[in-house]
Amino acid sequence: MSQENAPKPKRGLKRPVEVVRAELLKDPETKRIAQAVSMKLEDYVELVLKYAQDKDKQPELAVVPDAELRKNGFNPLSTEEAANILIKGMKGELPGSPPDFDSSKFTQSKDSAGKPNLGASQSQAPAAPQDPAARKALEDQLKRGGSGGNRP
Repeated sequence: MSQENAPKPKRGLKRPVEVVRAELLKDPETKRIAQAVSMKLEDYVELVLKYAQDKDKQPELAVVPDAELRKNGFNPLSTEEAANILIKGMKGELPGSPPDFDSSKFTQSKDSAGKPNLGASQSQAPAAPQDPAARKALEDQLKRGGSGGNRP
């Protein structure tokens, strides 16, 4: 059997899974994330561990028609609602949006001249299109699934 076809060893945790599990269960940030994604803490921790134990594992994604979601008790977002969520995310208005570097524990020292500043000013925050035509164009682009970039 050649080296190319041999199964690769899993890249995963370097510490015992029980130790990592206990740390995650106690971690307040993990609790906050589990609550934000509407999962029980224990289920969320097991999901995190599933991917932490095999770093080559790809996330699972299921595309489900709206009718099937409704049949199973879920209310899918409209295109406009999805666009509003994306716009809020771009503005940094969603929980867990881009980190607030200004409130980090890192402070700017006197000898930091010429070094990049991670603190974003309000003028640097991305703004949603205020023009109704531009907003409509964004919503149309989302409906088509286009990236808006130079991709084919």
